[in-house]
Amino acid sequence: EVQLVESGGGLVQAGGSLRLSCAASGFTFDDYVIGWFRQAPGKEHEGVSCISSSDGRRYYADSVKGRFTISRDNAKNTVYLEMNSLKPEDTAVYYCVVSDSSVNIWYFKYEYDYWGQGTQVTVSS
Repeated sequence: EVQLVESGGGLVQAGGSLRLSCAASGFTFDDYVIGWFRQAPGKEHEGVSCISSSDGRRYYADSVKGRFTISRDNAKNTVYLEMNSLKPEDTAVYYCVVSDSSVNIWYFKYEYDYWGQGTQVTVSS
């Protein structure tokens, strides 16, 4: 059974930093595309970032480019999202997502087969 457990969310002031972690189990971590989505109140899910399984290529939403960094530790079956220079508009529930096949449009939520339970990130102004 695939399990994704996010942690690291919380309340931070604008300009601050947080690091989200997603611990994965139940599948061969190295073979899967892993990403992060977020959902702010009243809004649709937004693709934040994705990292491929084969070449480690990274993708970012324009809204977070230069501020967020995704990484994966295959030895620990964990993916991270380092978030710096946080803004109030980054406030959302952040979800770890996994695709068990190749991803064509990384920011399209239906590309992903498994979702974590989410972790709340709140950025105060």
